[in-house]
Amino acid sequence: MLYPRRCPVCGEIVAQRGRSICKDCAPMLKPIKGVRCYRCSRPLLEERQEFCYDCSRKKHVYQQGIAVFGYQSPVAQSLYQLKYHARKEYGIFYGHYAAVYAKKQIQAWKIEVLIPVPLHPSRLAKRGYNQAEVIARAMGEKLNLPVVTDAVKRVEKTKPLKELNPQERRKSLQRAFMPAKNQAHWKNVLIIDDIYTTGSTIDAVSRVLKETQRAEAIYFLTIAIGIGNN
Repeated sequence: MLYPRRCPVCGEIVAQRGRSICKDCAPMLKPIKGVRCYRCSRPLLEERQEFCYDCSRKKHVYQQGIAVFGYQSPVAQSLYQLKYHARKEYGIFYGHYAAVYAKKQIQAWKIEVLIPVPLHPSRLAKRGYNQAEVIARAMGEKLNLPVVTDAVKRVEKTKPLKELNPQERRKSLQRAFMPAKNQAHWKNVLIIDDIYTTGSTIDAVSRVLKETQRAEAIYFLTIAIGIGNN
């Protein structure tokens, strides 16, 4: 059964064929431009800065990443709807958007596969889909890149990370992920997720890929990134 496509900003049905966002709402989506952190791509205030506050204090497992939007209105509300209110089509929209936005960077990284951050099986059963996988598959379709979902699995159901401070996030995620059945080896992989806050989730998945020698260089893409300290 086909359902009408809804605008990821206002939630209204998009009547015009070939569009996935209202004409009036499209300008409200403002992707990140200008100076950004070399490591995580968080927007920076000053041109002479190389790293954001977080990345200057913490060593990450991943090499580098890119985020499309700052985690603020209207993207924050839109991603909440994707995650908790069955707006799966929003994930497809953002995946297509991200593929266009980050195409040159992804090509420069020589990415071979896209790896969405896995959900715990109980959350997947409740939600019906993994929002990171929806985004990844939409990107893969545009970029002609395979999506791998069986390299890493989530074995611990952690508390919602938004409720935890950075130290609690890292501790909560220490044993959350394990290697899955796919034992292939890649040179350059791109981890996909919806939101980057402290990087703890991306680091946890990266650590599994590194320790099991499934990947040599690990990059990430998220739809949004917390503005936070910069």
